[in-house]
Amino acid sequence: MAKSAGQKLKLLYIVKLLTENTDEKHPASTADIIAYLDANGIHSERKSIYDDIEKLCEFGYDIIQVHSRLGGGYYMAGREFELAELKLLVDAVQASRFITTRKSRSLIKKLEQLAGKHDAGKLQRQVYVAGRIKTENESIYYNVDNIHRAIQENRQINFQYLDWNLKKQLIPRANADRTVSPWALIWREENYYLAAYDSGDGVMKHFRVDKMGKVRVLEEKREGMEQFAQVDPASYTNQTFGMYSGEEESVTLQFPNRLAGVVLDRFGKDADIRPMTDRVFRVRVRVAVSGQFFGWLAGIGREAVIISPASVRDRYSQWLVDIVNTMKITEGLNSGKGI
Repeated sequence: MAKSAGQKLKLLYIVKLLTENTDEKHPASTADIIAYLDANGIHSERKSIYDDIEKLCEFGYDIIQVHSRLGGGYYMAGREFELAELKLLVDAVQASRFITTRKSRSLIKKLEQLAGKHDAGKLQRQVYVAGRIKTENESIYYNVDNIHRAIQENRQINFQYLDWNLKKQLIPRANADRTVSPWALIWREENYYLAAYDSGDGVMKHFRVDKMGKVRVLEEKREGMEQFAQVDPASYTNQTFGMYSGEEESVTLQFPNRLAGVVLDRFGKDADIRPMTDRVFRVRVRVAVSGQFFGWLAGIGREAVIISPASVRDRYSQWLVDIVNTMKITEGLNSGKGI
């Protein structure tokens, strides 16, 4: 490296060294800085290092000098993110169902670079979240970007809507091609949803973004402004999407083959799915047996069958009976009051 070129890069190399390799417990001595610069083809003397640090501080870098009998040195104190903030971001990335496993690792690696090498290991955390299921649609990041762009530019989008099959593959649905007017992205129950106006049906609809493939921004302007104006996103998501704590048990369930996607969405691709006939399959899963679990089954209807254990099947039957009885009692009370 030519001397003049090296000197022009000198301050950048010092910032790089202090950012990536120092913290309060690991300062870099003047000798360390000189050796680092020399390794990068930049000759430097002790006095010039003092001047360089002073210039960087004047520019705005928060560089602290440590005085110690053991040698002391300099470290970068002010960073874009504090370690605690980076830990929160890492936890959010690792726990997010919406972000694929591969992308999670890539993002966490980039976050580690913001912490410096001595704190990077502290970001290699394992976040345990019950039933964590990661999406496998790697194109979701580009799809989200295209959706945001379409919203900002007031344009429609076209995409293929995907669904799971029994081979645990995301494939286009029948009549998968959709053209809609995107109005809002909604984060709900660990998933991204798109609220969009379907002009063909004349209604607002929601779509799981991780099940959207080949999202394209079209030239056509969006439609459905009046319909979206009538939507309260908070109440909309509460009405459209609704499993919590309970005693965990292994339960065997039976469903028709066409509901494979529903089951894989809930329990993940590792779910033990076993075809029984050409019409139905069974799945054995660990679930929190609760009213929310029974509610999910009831939402599917008579096609969702609890095979075992008998105790859970009996509890589900009693849960349904109790609801019916409550409805009858309520109807009787209302009738008595003339309501």
